[in-house]
Amino acid sequence: MTPTVNAKTVTRNVGWSVLSKTGTFGLKFVTVPILARILSPEEFGAVAVALTVVQFLAMIGGAGLTSALVIQQHEEMETVHSVFWANLAIALMMALGLFVFAEPLATLLGAPEAAYLLRIMSLLIPLQLGGDVAYSLLVRRMNFRKDAVWSMISESLGAVIAVLLALLGFGIWSLLAQLFVSALVRLSGLYAVSRYAPRFVFSLQRVLALSRFSFGMMGSEIANFITFQSPMVVISRYLGLSDAGAYSAANRFASIPNQVVLSAVMGVLFPTFGQMMHDRERRSQALMLSTQVTTVLLAPMMFGLWALAEPAMLVLFGSQWAYAWPVLGLLALSKGILTPCSTFIPYLKGVGQGAVLFWWALIRAVATTGAVAYGAIDGSLVEAMIWLCIVNAVTLVGYSWVVFRADSTPFLKGLFISSRPMIAALLMALVVRFLLEHFGAHVPNAVLQLIAGTAIGSVIYTVLILLTERSLLRRLLDMARARKPRAAPAGAAE
Repeated sequence: MTPTVNAKTVTRNVGWSVLSKTGTFGLKFVTVPILARILSPEEFGAVAVALTVVQFLAMIGGAGLTSALVIQQHEEMETVHSVFWANLAIALMMALGLFVFAEPLATLLGAPEAAYLLRIMSLLIPLQLGGDVAYSLLVRRMNFRKDAVWSMISESLGAVIAVLLALLGFGIWSLLAQLFVSALVRLSGLYAVSRYAPRFVFSLQRVLALSRFSFGMMGSEIANFITFQSPMVVISRYLGLSDAGAYSAANRFASIPNQVVLSAVMGVLFPTFGQMMHDRERRSQALMLSTQVTTVLLAPMMFGLWALAEPAMLVLFGSQWAYAWPVLGLLALSKGILTPCSTFIPYLKGVGQGAVLFWWALIRAVATTGAVAYGAIDGSLVEAMIWLCIVNAVTLVGYSWVVFRADSTPFLKGLFISSRPMIAALLMALVVRFLLEHFGAHVPNAVLQLIAGTAIGSVIYTVLILLTERSLLRRLLDMARARKPRAAPAGAAE
């Protein structure tokens, strides 16, 4: 039975999800720079290209069926078992197809030397899809604590093994080991905590009934995947594996704040918005509050990383990657521009706006791929990233219009309120960048530049938020006070 959604359950589950992603953040904050210092850009690029294909096929294989399970009114085990077997059959076919056609696919992506990686990594597809049903059951039950624990365990073991193998000289195999260890541990953990045991029960009719919703979700997820992963494919094909490796390393690090906040919040918001589907007022309030809070948290991290990209790249990745600091900065900037859109995907999914989500995701995918390709074909990696920033700025306006129109919220009002923390973060970053460029020479140590810039930026941003977001802060304070247990009346125990 799906639990009742209220502020307490949402806050608790967001807390567990954030804890899980924070653990992952800490690991990647340490392991990505270590691996980058040991491995070459070409090795990073080869694995990143192969992983893009695997993730794409795994996403198609799921066909959105498990997302449909999440919003079903009742947990019918015949339907659950049917989805499991459908997922497994599709996963095995996908893995076999990737194994057979690895060479032409790798050549198409501009990385023919990565064909053997595609064959090995094809085994990841059934490992990933095999746990989707167990995970969807935890999401339905709003039980994110158990998932959080196993996420941290799987990521920790994978990261530790990757670093150890890299230090022992295993090179690219250390990255493969990280992927397989994390996938196997997470798969085992999901089945252990969900207590789901597949049975030989299958109903094609039930699978087809779910597909009416799932195909719309799958289409939008494919388009979103293309949006996020097409830059890697374009860069690999037109600029080579070295630039693809630089992009991959920078993108891994720049994506850490998103993974901490967005992955955690989005997983909880999807079922939450789903249960508020027919309550327009609560749904609208939840949309605006969650959007403001995620923007307040994410925007300073993204714009701050843009401002301090040069010393950050040198300190974290070492001198062999120092040339790629503009890529890190522009990637952080491109992600910072989209921070007000952080809650839009789970909102549209949760309220059943699958068609709207699909068409907008498709438009965004085409625009992003075209912009990055335009910058890469006749330019450089930096030019491609500049065009990514431009298309994301246009996306911010368009996406906001789509969502606020679906929510019946005035567009300009919604855009202003949701983007206000982002503007404050941008102003903070401009000041920090100005100080670094004009006074950075007086602090020759990159570590000290990073510390000083972070401290100055934190003070500036805090002041700006206190000045511009007082109503939001008061509301959060009132919510925190309301969650405190009230004292029992004097005669309650008599």
